[in-house]
Amino acid sequence: MKKKLTLILIALVTTLNAQQVDYNTKKSFVAEGYDVTEYFNNKAVKGDSKFVGTHDGVSYKFASKENLETFKNNPEKFVPQYGGYCAYAVAVNNEKVDINPKTFEIRDGKLYLFYNAWGVNTLEKWTEEDPKKLKEKADKNWGNIKIRR
Repeated sequence: MKKKLTLILIALVTTLNAQQVDYNTKKSFVAEGYDVTEYFNNKAVKGDSKFVGTHDGVSYKFASKENLETFKNNPEKFVPQYGGYCAYAVAVNNEKVDINPKTFEIRDGKLYLFYNAWGVNTLEKWTEEDPKKLKEKADKNWGNIKIRR
């Protein structure tokens, strides 16, 4: 009986851990097909269909073969926070909101993307308010909303 219960618990934990994060894959790619490695050069650059890579079950485009290789060598460095959804919306509204791939910030070595349309630039709001507190709030909220539903 004890063995059976242990096996059931292991199966349950494995199933829960196998759930994937819900990535924002508008236009079929994370960051709407912008090259996530170029953000770390402080540039928003569209990726090329010739250079596509996958990580964690989602696709990314890159501007060059070199950028694709850089990503493959350390994908976790380049994956946008909060699945590529708007960091401000995750923090303040506790929800997933699309982004403008040209509106981004690198903070503490991490990529954050933001909504920017219809006169609302959430990157400006993020920086006007307290980014450190917003990040803490977003981290907490993301723990509750990140699993695909």
